Amino acid sequence: MKRFIFDERNGIYIIDLSKTLVQLTAACAYLGQVVGKGGKILFVGTKKQAQQAVMESAKACGQHYVTERWLGGTLTNLKTIKKSLGRLKHIEKMEADGTINNYVKQEQSMLRREAARMHKNLDGIREMESFPDAIFLIDVKREHNAVAEARRLKIPIVAIVDTNCDPTLVDHPIPGNDDAIRSLRLLLSVVTQSITQSRAEYESRTARRREEPAAEVTPAEASVSSAPAAAPVVPVSN
Repeated sequence: MKRFIFDERNGIYIIDLSKTLVQLTAACAYLGQVVGKGGKILFVGTKKQAQQAVMESAKACGQHYVTERWLGGTLTNLKTIKKSLGRLKHIEKMEADGTINNYVKQEQSMLRREAARMHKNLDGIREMESFPDAIFLIDVKREHNAVAEARRLKIPIVAIVDTNCDPTLVDHPIPGNDDAIRSLRLLLSVVTQSITQSRAEYESRTARRREEPAAEVTPAEASVSSAPAAAPVVPVSN
């Protein structure tokens, strides 16, 4: 992190905010480019002070998130994660249609506890059908398992990195304090705004493309095409 540090005072390293701004701008541009092409981003932040902020940001811009424990194989063993999600949806369906009442009370309690546990860990990725196009995470050191899985699958990583982290592990490091809630919320707000804007532009372009084929046909053309075809003239022989 030496290249991102401005000074050291009394054993405390001070991050160069001018470099934070440069890196943040580049990271937002990259994330916006990913979402602008219809890609999805996975937000990861399991440290206590980051959980709520990460969840709110991911929901605000319509992306996936993990804010509880990172389950081993969340990316590298996605098939197993999908099976767990299928199990969660099955229990929820049983709860909704009342078939869970066919079980004895002890079994009902076990099923509900199982669903609550899976809901807590998997709720943010329940709609993630394939690998994300990029990962945005808080604290590279704490989320080393997520970093390792993403690097193995060659998924680009954007991360807020503090002075105790190794920025070479991620593709787009953003030097910043990953412990202070105010610092996290400030950085997340900028990232969220960029992603939300790019997503809105992508959805607008997609909507226009769907409308263009219908707009190309004029009312006159539509009336001609909808008119019944003339009957063929059959020559009459003498």
